[in-house]
Amino acid sequence: QKTRMEAFVVTEKIAFVTGGGQGIGEAVAIRLHEDGFKVAVADLNIDNANRVAAKLSPDGSQAIGVKVDVSDRDSVFSAVNETVDKLGGFDVIVNNAGLGPTTPLDTITPDQFKLVYGVNVGGVLWGAQAAHQAFKKLGHGGKIINATSQAGVVGNPNLALYSGTKFAVRGITQVLARDLAEEGITVNAYAPGIVKTPMMLDIAHQVGKNAGKDDEWGMQQFAKDIALTRLSEPEDVAAVVSFLAGNDSDYITGQTIIVDGGIQFH
Repeated sequence: QKTRMEAFVVTEKIAFVTGGGQGIGEAVAIRLHEDGFKVAVADLNIDNANRVAAKLSPDGSQAIGVKVDVSDRDSVFSAVNETVDKLGGFDVIVNNAGLGPTTPLDTITPDQFKLVYGVNVGGVLWGAQAAHQAFKKLGHGGKIINATSQAGVVGNPNLALYSGTKFAVRGITQVLARDLAEEGITVNAYAPGIVKTPMMLDIAHQVGKNAGKDDEWGMQQFAKDIALTRLSEPEDVAAVVSFLAGNDSDYITGQTIIVDGGIQFH
């Protein structure tokens, strides 16, 4: 009778994290590596991806940097195939990469629409497709984990594009959970709140600027409703992704877990 830890070490698992070069994605990559996963740190900025991977595994055996443009289907499939080749398998995809521009209604352009939906929604679809193909080739199930947001649970002011994409991710997560269940694939989402990341700081800056106020005021517009009264650290979100990537969540599918310190209650 093996202990759980011994059993886990024998079957080392491989995780692929998009947007892994900074912010929440970096925290997720670090946490999954701590959990015993080999990790592909996938990012549009390959320098950032390589920096995180080298921190985790200087010799490249336990973590690699992979260049990916999640809005480009071919790029996503190529990155997943590279991961299977270099790390020797594929078990978990974390479709984390996202863009969050501030978009008052009258400022939205067709190019901006295509960009934000291409990354935030396209990235989830292509990631799920590529993971599904890999799982089938390898002959086992797996886990698809998608980034939504508390702004994908309740509409947030000035975020028509971002909120719309994040609502879409919740819908896609529910559909795929039904469609892939019989193949032993679970599909869930995590919904961060106001996290101290470069993207969130930029949103706060824009909201403040639009109101003629400073960055701190902009951040407070989002932070004032947090029951736990502190902004989220990326590690708070990574802990939930760790749960979704591990065995303890095997009987959970189609769900969105909100990790926002108590802004939205569902």
